[in-house]
Amino acid sequence: MTETAQTVRVAEEDRLRADLYNFLGLLLSNPPDRMLLDQTAGLQGDDSELGQGITTLSKLARLTKPATVQSEFNRLFIGLGRGELLPYASYYLTGFLNEKPLAALRQDMTARGLSRADNVFEPEDNIASLMEMMGAMIVGRFGTPATLGQQRDFFNRHIAPWAGHFFADLEGAKNSVFYVPVGTVGRCFMAIESEAFRMSAG
Repeated sequence: MTETAQTVRVAEEDRLRADLYNFLGLLLSNPPDRMLLDQTAGLQGDDSELGQGITTLSKLARLTKPATVQSEFNRLFIGLGRGELLPYASYYLTGFLNEKPLAALRQDMTARGLSRADNVFEPEDNIASLMEMMGAMIVGRFGTPATLGQQRDFFNRHIAPWAGHFFADLEGAKNSVFYVPVGTVGRCFMAIESEAFRMSAG
C-alpha cells in the first residue's frame, strides 16, 4: 500500500478518530517500544470512562519498561502454542480461525484496494489490522477518504460484531496489566463509534 500524493482535507474530529484507531492498532500489533511508551505517557484524558482509561494508560506507560510489556504482550497474544486471547474476528464469531468473517473481510479489502503488507503474516481479521484499516479509511491514507456510509458499513460488518467483546476480554484477562486500560479505551471507543454510526444512519 502506498501513500497518495494528494492531501485531502479531513475534519479535525475525524482525524482524532483515525488517530485513536491507529494508536490502538499500534499497541495491539506489537509490544510498544520505549518511544511509544514515552508518547503514551504524555497523553491526558478527561473525566469520561474513555478519558479515565487514557489517563490510567498514561500512568502505566510512565512506570512500565519495554521488556515488561513485551512479556505481557507475549503471554496475552502469542504464548506457547497460543496466547490467552485470540484477537481474530473469525475466532470470536465462529470459534475457529480463517473462517467466513475473514473471507468477507478480504472481499471488502479487495473492493477498497487494500491488501496485506508483504511482511505481515497474521490473518487480516486480527484486531490490530482492523483498527489500522479504519484509521486509514477515515483519512484516506490509501486513496480518497471513505464516506461516513462506507465507514459505517465496514465497521458494522467487520468490527462491531466482536471488537467490544474482545476489548472487554482484554480488560479482564489474567495476564493483562498494561493492557487493562488498553481494553477500557478500546471498549469505550467501540461503543462511541457504534452509537455515532447508529445515529448517522437515522
